[in-house]
Amino acid sequence: MPFHMEVNPADKYEMVAGLEVHVQLLTKSKLFSRDGASFGAEPNTQVSPVTLAHPGTLPVLNGKAIEFAVRMGLACHCEIARFNYFARKNYFYPDLPKGYQITQDTQPICHGGFVRIDTPSGDKQVRITRIHLEEDAGKSLHEQDPQDTCIDFNRAGVPLIEIVSEPDIRSGDEAASFLTELRKLVRYLDICDGNMEEGSMRCDANVSIRLIGVSGLGTRVEIKNMNSIRNVRKAIETEFIRQVQELEAGRPVKQETRSFDPQKSSSFTLRAKEMANDYRYFPEPDLAPVLLTEHWLDGIRQSLPELPQQLITRFTAELGISAYDARVIAGEKETANYFMELIRFTDNYKAAANLILGPVRAWLNTHGYLQEFPVKPEVLAELISLSDAGKIHISLAISRVLPELVRTPKKSPLEIIASLNLLQENDEEQLRKIIDQVLGAMPEKVKEYRNGRKALLGLFAGEVKKLSGGRADPILTLQLLNLQLSKVEKGTNPE
Repeated sequence: MPFHMEVNPADKYEMVAGLEVHVQLLTKSKLFSRDGASFGAEPNTQVSPVTLAHPGTLPVLNGKAIEFAVRMGLACHCEIARFNYFARKNYFYPDLPKGYQITQDTQPICHGGFVRIDTPSGDKQVRITRIHLEEDAGKSLHEQDPQDTCIDFNRAGVPLIEIVSEPDIRSGDEAASFLTELRKLVRYLDICDGNMEEGSMRCDANVSIRLIGVSGLGTRVEIKNMNSIRNVRKAIETEFIRQVQELEAGRPVKQETRSFDPQKSSSFTLRAKEMANDYRYFPEPDLAPVLLTEHWLDGIRQSLPELPQQLITRFTAELGISAYDARVIAGEKETANYFMELIRFTDNYKAAANLILGPVRAWLNTHGYLQEFPVKPEVLAELISLSDAGKIHISLAISRVLPELVRTPKKSPLEIIASLNLLQENDEEQLRKIIDQVLGAMPEKVKEYRNGRKALLGLFAGEVKKLSGGRADPILTLQLLNLQLSKVEKGTNPE
């Protein structure tokens, strides 16, 4: 009887997903008014007749929002539209004061482009469909009152860019990687803080499935209300399994909008999705078109900082740092900036990277932000130089000196090394005495070494380090040990 192994239904299907990411721009005022746009203000304190759509009020475009949108488009390798106009998107919702949203329709400010992500099989480009500018809606608060829904209009009119990807994502991990790269970019560009928990980055996912090898697209389901990268990953993976189960049970996947509950790791229907929404778009009559000149665009290009992928290439090609270390350092703008400042004062790039990824990162895990790290880059570089000069072993520099520098940042590394009596011992005569003491106390081990157990050299070096209080120069110690032990092997007196 032939052996039959049941195939997992999920292995028959492929996920096809695209993301719509709303990024709240870090402008001081709103997109079409002078009202404040900062997060965390008391409800309904950042409003005016313009935000509340009182009769007779007119929008005035915030030019900084245009600049921020273009910066993001250039960072994503997009084409930038020189001629831009806004449109009215008409729909009713309680937290939309005007009864319509000012957005961009057929002419987004940025289109095309891509974002490069890391996958287990290598780099992958997730294509960008469009990036467009629009104003945010207010916020409905359902838990403030047992009977009524409360409305906070502070967020109404805050500038957003919406980044829409092509359906190039094939797993929850790829979705998480795409969002992670977008968050890096907005932080490097200083256009958004990327805080999904506070709503400054919000993500909707469009998910469908198809049989592996089929080129068409399945029925698309939109998932909303995801406030973290981890929840986006879980929601997409959960929705994939749900759609597989539906098809395997003989039920068609319905086009709908769903919400994800991270506590239950499941989603539920919000509303059925029509094939086409009648938003009755038309050009916004109260705003003139915006023409971007080549001279202005060139100025934006020249103002862009080095972005993560550029830094990774430079760190690996010019500094000789491993690709993994380079990715971690470039992963956060503050870390990359600290590292680049550090290597202005030292050319020992590997030691600099090791300190950043080791003790400095450990400090951050328990204390917070790199801006609060008390040891300045030039002081850390001095510690590296003292280690390179043989004044202190790097392990002691990390375990003893650096913690003291954190506690007393006004002291110099050399002052701390001297006060802790950690100056490395490189007096040959003194080291020879310690080595003779070690070898004299271990005659049996010396015989074993003479009979071929060369690995015992590490034991001898460790004992020398212990007797010297950790101050023995490790390189000189090995040189003198080899010299003394070679005399033993030849039958001469170690003295």
